[in-house]
Amino acid sequence: MSWREPTGKRFLACTLSSLPVALRLVGAMLLALCSFAQAQQPPKTPRIGYLTGSSVSAITDRTEAFRQGLRDLGYFDGKNMVIEWQSAEGKVDRLPALAAELVRLNIDIIVTTGASPTRAAKEATKTIPIVMAQDIDPVGSGFVASLARPGGNITGLSSLSVDISGKRLELLKEIIPKLSRVAILGTSTIPGYGQSLKEIELAAEAIGVRLQYLDVRAAKDIEVALRAAGKDRADAVLVLQSLVLNSQRKKIVDLAVKSRLPAIYYAPEWVEDGGLMSYGVSFTDLNRRAAIYVDKILKGAKPADLPVEQPKKFEFIVNLKAAKQIGLTIPPNVLARADKVIR
Repeated sequence: MSWREPTGKRFLACTLSSLPVALRLVGAMLLALCSFAQAQQPPKTPRIGYLTGSSVSAITDRTEAFRQGLRDLGYFDGKNMVIEWQSAEGKVDRLPALAAELVRLNIDIIVTTGASPTRAAKEATKTIPIVMAQDIDPVGSGFVASLARPGGNITGLSSLSVDISGKRLELLKEIIPKLSRVAILGTSTIPGYGQSLKEIELAAEAIGVRLQYLDVRAAKDIEVALRAAGKDRADAVLVLQSLVLNSQRKKIVDLAVKSRLPAIYYAPEWVEDGGLMSYGVSFTDLNRRAAIYVDKILKGAKPADLPVEQPKKFEFIVNLKAAKQIGLTIPPNVLARADKVIR
């Protein structure tokens, strides 16, 4: 039989047996203290990175929903977990550096809010789990192999906005029966743009509406685009999801009202800032559910094994103040379907 030198506590116990009684007592006390110290070591505090292309102050409802989701699961920021907030303030080119900073901070999980932040996080790390709070097309963007089996270090929630872009056009038709021309305000370089247009084109063909495409890649393009919509006599504007547009949403809302152009947006924040109406997935609900993914991963689940979930809640918001400003009457049957009416 071979003999190996004992290590750790075993070695200390073996050594004690050959010492005088007094020394054995001292050694036993040291051994007990070592065991006690190990047992009393505090658990590691999880560090969660939250990476967004928008200003954090511009999406407070979503960030608070994420915090509340964590609180519901027993996580409290600053007590038994820490959230590191990183915001690009609408400047997409800042995202790679912000993602790299989260990796440098040794974050346990990165939560992202959209395709651009997710891509930046994906390029920054192949090992740190990434939870998408929302993404238009996770498979098409190359973030996951499939919704059922993500297969890498990324999982989370899909917003599937492209599937409801056509519904927004139909809502415009309901409030403007003579609708014949709609300007589409979007950013052609973002993931999912092409799919959104296909969905809108199908709806436009069905209801006999012509489309005008206005590509906004920078803030300076906004006024030019809306002037073009007015010049071509657009009856309404449909605004697609875009970091550039979201960073300038108050300006866009004000210009639309000033031009007396009815507009439909993809998120409630636009209506709360004075826009006419919005229809889309509930981003607050998606952020709340993102906390569930964080909890599962902290408890040992692997992102590769957690299926990407789809939206469960949708919101239709109408602003009657904005309607009055542009001289538009919202039909009662449309108001009856609204989840929220701002009066």
